[in-house]
Amino acid sequence: MTIRWGSYKVKNLYDELLRASGKPRTSAKAICNYLHSLKDREIEDFKAAAETAIHVMGITFTVYCEEEGSIDRAWPFDIIPRIIDKKEWLHIEAGLKQRVKALNLFIDDLYHEQRIVKDNIFPAELLKDSKNFRPECIGANPPLGIWAHICGSDLVRDSDGTVYVLEDNLRVPSGVSYMLENRQVMKRVFPDMFAQHNILPVDDYPSQLYDMLAALSPRPSEQPEIVVLTPGIYNSAYFEHAYLAQQMGTELVEGTDLVVGDDDIVYMRTIEGLSRVDVIYRRIDDLFLDPEAFDPNSLLGVPGLMRAWKAGNVALANAPGAGVADDKVVYAFVPEMIKYYLQEEPILPNVPTYKCVNKQERQYVIDNIDKMVVKPANESGGYGMLIGPHASKEEREKFVRLIRRDPRNYVAQPMLILSTAPTLIGNRVEPRHLDLRPFILSGKETYVTTGGLTRVALRKGSTVVNSSQGGGSKDTWIVDTEVS
Repeated sequence: MTIRWGSYKVKNLYDELLRASGKPRTSAKAICNYLHSLKDREIEDFKAAAETAIHVMGITFTVYCEEEGSIDRAWPFDIIPRIIDKKEWLHIEAGLKQRVKALNLFIDDLYHEQRIVKDNIFPAELLKDSKNFRPECIGANPPLGIWAHICGSDLVRDSDGTVYVLEDNLRVPSGVSYMLENRQVMKRVFPDMFAQHNILPVDDYPSQLYDMLAALSPRPSEQPEIVVLTPGIYNSAYFEHAYLAQQMGTELVEGTDLVVGDDDIVYMRTIEGLSRVDVIYRRIDDLFLDPEAFDPNSLLGVPGLMRAWKAGNVALANAPGAGVADDKVVYAFVPEMIKYYLQEEPILPNVPTYKCVNKQERQYVIDNIDKMVVKPANESGGYGMLIGPHASKEEREKFVRLIRRDPRNYVAQPMLILSTAPTLIGNRVEPRHLDLRPFILSGKETYVTTGGLTRVALRKGSTVVNSSQGGGSKDTWIVDTEVS
């Protein structure tokens, strides 16, 4: 037998499938027993089947390196799923809905009355120095008062089993296509498991996304024309842009395919002439959206797009300016936002966060930098950060200088011992650290994916889960153990 759970040691970590005793958690008992029953040859066949499915389905991601430029690689995937019990998931789901509701109220407030600033809950100096606050959006009123229609919040579990929100991604969150494709791969490889166990589905996300976007249309009585706006084939998330457009049955367009008329209406160029566009799911950062309003050198956007949006003639998801809340310093204030706007206690906690802009907290971070994870306010993908316990003395000293030079740009968090899950490494099962990115859609109603994208650090001991830095992925199963 390849998989012998008795030799799988979780030590002092929280493992998603097994308890410290080595026995499976209730929700993982069926999959653990099934995997234990497999012979070496069968496991190799399943791994090969998954790799073939990924190749045939064309599931790739893009990495960049100085020597070779951009390279498309096959999606790194592990066939042992991550399991979460439905009871626990309902609690997480409620916490995510609460959080996104407060974030949308916060964004809307900042572009209107700024009550949270006037009431001294959110510091005015942080808003003043925000790289993602867009003065061009002041006074704008997006449909339904919602700015962040699609949010991907990263969750982690500490060694004691507590689930924390690590960060919120509200600009152009990516990864949902891989969540959907992971499920399709698993259905091909393990059809019997889906027939025998109550694994909650994720397949309805494209239809939920379409319905949410359609509800934003400025012409509610008409069949809306929805497009996905992509920077193009060289973007690292292009696979996802094309996938979602195909799944929703909408057009995939680039900036040159759209034009804003003298009537401040957006049109799509077609072989039959200009066709009005109602909703744009944009996968382009704010500063490239409209060369008239932002960067005049941008070749990716659409001149006049902001005029059309502010006139209410087209809906943009996510709305320009939503990124003001996609800031790791702003993240530290989300619990206060929930209390301020909703008069509720946060359901899901933040990871304890030190704001280097605060003199006392900054000094504590500097004094304890060997124990801290230091993050820049607006980077993503695991770039630009310091993992203190694993860094050299020179690296830590460099970050002390960076913090002192620009304290507004850095936050620090204690090094969490992330939960693990069994992962096939060669012909052995070993624990690997992971996180989870559920996706939340906000429209007339709020929808949370049943699970999300589980990213796993494939390097032993690493907590960096990003695929661009050696991470991989697992399917995420929300299992209803009360249904036989």
